[in-house]
This record gives sequence, structure tokens and C-alpha cells, in this order.
Amino acid sequence: MSGQDGEGDGGGRGVPEQLALIRDSVRQAKVPRAKPRTWRGAALAGELPVARVLVDKGVLHLDRYFDYAVPAELDEQAQPGVRVRVRFGAGRHQVRDGRREGGGLVDGFLVERVAESEYSGPLAALAQVVSPEPVLGDELLGLARAVADRYAGSLADVLQLAVPPRNARAEGKPSPEPLPPPPAPDPGSWVRYGRGPAFLDALATGGAPRAVWNALPGPLWADELARAVAATLASGRGALVVVPDGRVVARVDAALTALLGPGRHAVLTADAGPEKRYRQWLAVRRGAVRAVVGTRAAMFAPVRDLGLVAIWDDGDSSHSEPHAPQPHAREVLLLRAAHDRSGFLLGDVGCTVEAAQLVESGWAGPLVADREQVRGAAPLVRTVGDVDLARDEAARAARLPSLAWQVAREGLRHGPVLVQVPRRGYVPRLACERCREPARCRHCAGPLEARDGSAALRCGWCGQEEGAWHCPECGGFRLRAQVVGARRTAEELGRAFPAVPVRTSGREQILDTVPDAPALVVSTPGAEPVAEGGYAAALLLDGWAMLGRPDLRAGEEALRHWIGAAALVRDQGAGGTVVVVAEPTLRPVQALVRWDPVGHAVRELAERAELGFPPVSRMAAVSGPPDAVAEFLASAELPGDAEVLGPVPLPVVEAGRPAARRIGAPPPGERWERALIRVPRGSGAALAGALKIAQAARAARGAGGSRGTVRVRIDPPDIG
Repeated sequence: MSGQDGEGDGGGRGVPEQLALIRDSVRQAKVPRAKPRTWRGAALAGELPVARVLVDKGVLHLDRYFDYAVPAELDEQAQPGVRVRVRFGAGRHQVRDGRREGGGLVDGFLVERVAESEYSGPLAALAQVVSPEPVLGDELLGLARAVADRYAGSLADVLQLAVPPRNARAEGKPSPEPLPPPPAPDPGSWVRYGRGPAFLDALATGGAPRAVWNALPGPLWADELARAVAATLASGRGALVVVPDGRVVARVDAALTALLGPGRHAVLTADAGPEKRYRQWLAVRRGAVRAVVGTRAAMFAPVRDLGLVAIWDDGDSSHSEPHAPQPHAREVLLLRAAHDRSGFLLGDVGCTVEAAQLVESGWAGPLVADREQVRGAAPLVRTVGDVDLARDEAARAARLPSLAWQVAREGLRHGPVLVQVPRRGYVPRLACERCREPARCRHCAGPLEARDGSAALRCGWCGQEEGAWHCPECGGFRLRAQVVGARRTAEELGRAFPAVPVRTSGREQILDTVPDAPALVVSTPGAEPVAEGGYAAALLLDGWAMLGRPDLRAGEEALRHWIGAAALVRDQGAGGTVVVVAEPTLRPVQALVRWDPVGHAVRELAERAELGFPPVSRMAAVSGPPDAVAEFLASAELPGDAEVLGPVPLPVVEAGRPAARRIGAPPPGERWERALIRVPRGSGAALAGALKIAQAARAARGAGGSRGTVRVRIDPPDIG
């Protein structure tokens, strides 16, 4: 394929004829006017004169390598893995006087040097080697290709996520000398888990254990994660830890520094700034640092001799990359563990369904504490349901039931009290009025919705109407909309406790820590600050708002947020108490009371297997204007076992609303539809391949346009 023609494939010819064409083109070319960053009329490299280049064009029909000639002047610098600039046209080029004209300069990566090209015509020359620093190694390239195939995306898009932008000043600074491996750490608090010490010992002796770790509540998990990294370093190998956000990075960073001392690990986050982040990344790429902790971008960190990949709180939405092809950090680390044959550790105080599936399939083993350890570390959890609220009319108006009031008042005598309230914007879904079972479609088990004030129910997945719904659990015929989260909670609490300071942590400002002093801390889920010494109590308000989200993961997410907040509360022996305002008989509430997130995830997995829901199946979402979606589905050669659900209309986004700025949202004012494609898990690769081919064909035909856009997402997180 020619680097001068952004289209088409060439027929192969022998090496002498190919090189003769290149040299004849150079000899016959008139001396052009000097142009910056271009090489014309130059002699070619004596050995391996052809460079295979991946151009930075994230379109699927150009997702391949292009061949360029290597000028002699660039022979030494043009090594595999370096950044280059090449002339690449967006259309046909004219051949004049033996050379091609037109085409702009674009960035790319030099993938390999070869002796000949399969393209039979003259090759354009590399215009520039941007930097002699090799930033794209074989392992990273292989991982990026696997991620692109897994998510039906382009290799160039994945590499934009994997390789940070160049910073010349950072590149010019030498990396520190690598330190010798540290001694293997003692197990520390890992002794609380039955197989914990054995897991560390396997890492320290060069093994590759794989585990799903259900961490005990309290602050010790960061030190335990640091000890797993230290054990891996003791074996002479590298370790990579991916966490949801900068606040968690800071906790793990502090634990690693305290255990290993400075200089043994790198921190990779976007908040560090381009120069510092690139300098840290280069230290890892050069092998000067063998341990990395960071947010989702660190999932591609080029750690040498990788011995452990670890992810904390894999259910957090921050682990899902919003930019194409939208990979999830957990899945990328699973690919790395399989490819590099490294150890794997998935940890959280909760447990996702995907984590439970890893254990059930036998791919990973469980790392859990016995029930006595759990009871000793967890706070006391008490419940408040609808019956209690009905008897307490004043509490219903103030959103603070009597039990919550009493627990908060007692907790404020001993320290801070956490109050968790749902974020604004949670949309209720329909459920049985009698037993609260979610209303689902009889045909595909999707969520039933009542839109535009219509009395008819319609499935949010397949679009079929339901005219005679009844609850399969209790036989009820009446539906209720789950309540929406409380407003003005902080103001109401301030009036209820006028002598106590009220702090808020949420979208506008997220607090990292709060002092160990009486205060009410009102937080949205995921933004809870850490209290020095732990919270004396926690109130989890408006549980129905979280359980009522129109999302397959509503129960799992509610429990994850509740247990994450409750884990910040002192243990029951120190008086720690949690009050959750939700129906006590519901499965997530019972799992919180028993502090049994693993049992909840196992039961949820069994239920999804029965209904054919992810992760037992694989799903893809195809969205866009109705005609474009219909054309795409008609042209895609889907696997024989694929099931197409829908399409159904998506809500119209109003300009200026927060949803209009969300990546992946339809353009404001446009009417879009979404279809879901479901296949058994074994057909996931075939589905991704078929969708990728269909998208590439559309791009090659120029069918994309502003009004013909079709967006494809593998494993969409919000399928209802």
C-alpha cells in the first residue's frame, strides 16, 4: 500500500524493480522549492528502505499500515516505535514529473522496517522523524490491536489513548537509574483474608495468581494493595494499578511511598500536567520505574516485565473511557493479564457481577475474609422502609425519618456524620406497586416505560408495546414510579441541626477529607470524603431514587454506592451505625445489612444468566438517525445467533442541557434511534468484527455525514 495514496492496495513486485521505481522517481524529479519537514529527491536507506507507518487517522477503512520510503538522512533515526510525519492525502493525487503532488502532513508511528513493499508504484518518503524516542513497542502495539478488535474500533484511536502527547522538554531529560528489587514485604493486614498471605507469596516468587478480592471495610485496603505491588517488585517484575480517580490515586500513592520509599513507582494522571505526566510515562517506558498507579489512562502504561495488573472498584463509571472506542479498564487489564501471563487482582469493598463471573468461571480465585472478620470490621446497618415513613408524616416531608434523626443526633456526639443523597437527574423507572419488582418486557426482558404521558407501556429495548402487564412475582396489576432523590437536603439538615456545621461534597466541589469533629457531611454517591478516624454514623437517604434508575445495574450500583459509603464508617464495636432509607426486604438492602456484596453479585449473575443479560451475553448498541441505523443493520453481516432488539427512539436532547455536552449523546434537537444487538458470550468477537467491517464500509462510501452518523458501542454501560 502506498503512503502517497490514501486509498487502494498495490500488487506486489520484486525488490529490485520496486527500489528501481523509487530511485528513478528521485532522479527524474526536479529540484523542488525547499519545504519544511519534507524530504524530496533524497537518497534512500541502504538496508530496509521501506517503513510501515500507522497514520493517525482514526477511521476504520484506513485502519491499516501504509508504506513509505526511508531517506538515507533518516536511516538512523527512523527506527520501529518512533513518531513520524508523513504526507497523506485525503483523496486522489496527481502524478507529475515522476512524483505525486498534494496531501498534507499527518502524524503517525513507524511500526517496522522491511526490505520491500507490496505496493508496485513509487513510494512517498518519510517527511520527518518527530523524535528518535521509541514510544511504541511490540507489546503495546499488540495490546492496542487487541483492544481495537475487542471494541470494534481503530488502532489509531486506541493509540491516542495509550501513548500520551509528546513533550520535548520531558523527552530531553534523562530518566533515573532503576533501583534494585525491594525485599518481599510481610503480609501485614493480608492475614485477615484466608488466602491473602499465599497470594502475596505467589507474587513474590514469580507466580501469576489471579484473584477477585473482596476488601474489608476500613482504611487498610490501600496498604494491602501496596503490599501486593511490593511483592511483585520483589520478584524483579513490574506492577500496574488502575483506580477510579485522583483522590484514590493519592491514597495508594501515599501507601506505596510509605512502604517502598520514593522513586520506586510512577503516578500517571491527567491532573499532573503534560510535561510531568509524559516524563513519568517515559520513565516507565525506559524501564527506570517498574510500578505504576494511575487512573484509566494508565491501563496502557508500558510497564516492563509485567507481573501484576490490579484494578480497584471496577464498577466505577470512571473506568469506562468516553473516547472511541470506549474501552473499559477492567477488560483491558484482563487482556494484558492473559497476553503477558501476569498476575491479576480485582479489588473492592463491593463486588460487581463481572467480578463474580470471573470467580464462577474459574478464571480467578476468591480472596475473602471469614464472617467473623467481616462482622468485626463492618458498622451496624439499620433500615427504614415505606411502612416507617408512612407512620412518620413529618419525616416524610423533611426526608429524615425518626430513626435517621436519632442515629444522626447520637453520632454527632462522637464525630462527623455522613449523609448520602442521590444525584439530581436520576430518572425513575416503573415497578410493581405491591412488591417493587421492576416492570420488564415479556419478549426481551427489557425495561417497560411510559413516555409522553401515554397510558400504554413500551419496552425501552425492543420497542414493543405492552397492553396487559401484570407482575410475574406477585400477580399485581398496578405500577408505581420510583421516587426521585431529595432536594435541598443540606438546607433541611442545617435547619434540623442549627448548631452543627454542614459541609457538602459533590459536582461543584469534592472534598478529600474532613476532620474528626462533629459535622454533617452531605455528599452525592462517589464523592464522599474520608473522615479522619472514620464517620460516627451514615445516613443513606432516598434509596428508591437509586434503586429506581432505568438501568440493568440499578440494584448493583445502589449497593456499590451504599457499601462504599458505609465502609467509611467506624466498625460496630466503636459505635459506627448506618441507616439506609429503602424497602428492607429488597435484595440490595438485605445484602447491605448482612454485608454480603459477593452473595448479591452471585445471585444477580444467576438471574442475568437466566434472562440472557450481560455479562453472560455480549451486547452492542447502534445509534443514529433512523434511516442510517436501518441501513447499517441491513448491511451488517451479523453472526447467526445475533438478536436485534429495537430500534427504539432516544430522548431528544435540548441544546444547553448537560446531556447535550455528554460524549456519545445525540446532537441537540435531532431524533435518533438505538438498536441493541445481543449474542452469546462466545460470539462477542464475531459481533465486534461484523460491526467494524460494516462501519468501515460506510466510511469508505462516504456515508458518514453529519446526518448519517452511526455510533457503535460494544458493551454499553446503560442498556436499561
